[in-house]
Amino acid sequence: MTLDAATALAHLPPGLRAELVEEFRKITRNYREGRWEAAELDGGRFAEVGYTILAGYLDGGNYAQTASKPSRFDHACKLLENADSKLYPRSARVTAPRVLVALYDIRNNRGVGHVGGDVSANHMDATFVLHAAQWITAEFVRLFHGTDLATATSVVEALVERQVPLIWHVGDIARVLDPSLSLPNKTLLLLHSLTTQLTDRILAKHLEQDRLSNYKRVLRQLHRDRLVEYDETTGHVTLSPIGAKAVEDRILPRQVL
Repeated sequence: MTLDAATALAHLPPGLRAELVEEFRKITRNYREGRWEAAELDGGRFAEVGYTILAGYLDGGNYAQTASKPSRFDHACKLLENADSKLYPRSARVTAPRVLVALYDIRNNRGVGHVGGDVSANHMDATFVLHAAQWITAEFVRLFHGTDLATATSVVEALVERQVPLIWHVGDIARVLDPSLSLPNKTLLLLHSLTTQLTDRILAKHLEQDRLSNYKRVLRQLHRDRLVEYDETTGHVTLSPIGAKAVEDRILPRQVL
């Protein structure tokens, strides 16, 4: 089953859904760009959106159209535990609100939101914010769409916009800006940066490979090396975990634009 954010979170008002996706994408974008303090600050706003969604869900679906911040965030989240346990799962009443409180605490009490904080904003805190936001979003997909965990996780992964400076988007075309990269490495980089389903023909178009038969040889070798999964019947090409690691450990660190 293939879901996008609009379908998976269709139960939510459009305004709340858009805010959730936007704040989630800000967190992932800032994290990938190494802007730890920005990622943590966005976590606070994400927590406010998450609270508004849970408050509406636990109030029988009486949702606000847009997110707002309660006056006492931790106390407001604690009150969500009073929702009927026969009607609502523990994850919505207890677990998710507690995760949101932790997110909000990072925002306010770990040196991010105020000058002179006793602990500097750092990679560790931003990593927590990232994974907490991923968990909350996946849980919302699971709760509101009634799907399984694997599908919910795949929806969340599709929401992640990989910001790669080497990729330049011109309309519906993506160009790799480093001509010195080998064709296999350019292929891996495109697969890493784009969240849409890619085929051999689409990749060949992005990479200006006029002879598809020749380019397929590159894809076959990447497949043999287990860097991608290449289905020649459908043309679909999917980056493997080994391929993703190759991009992040070997290709991206060497690029300075």
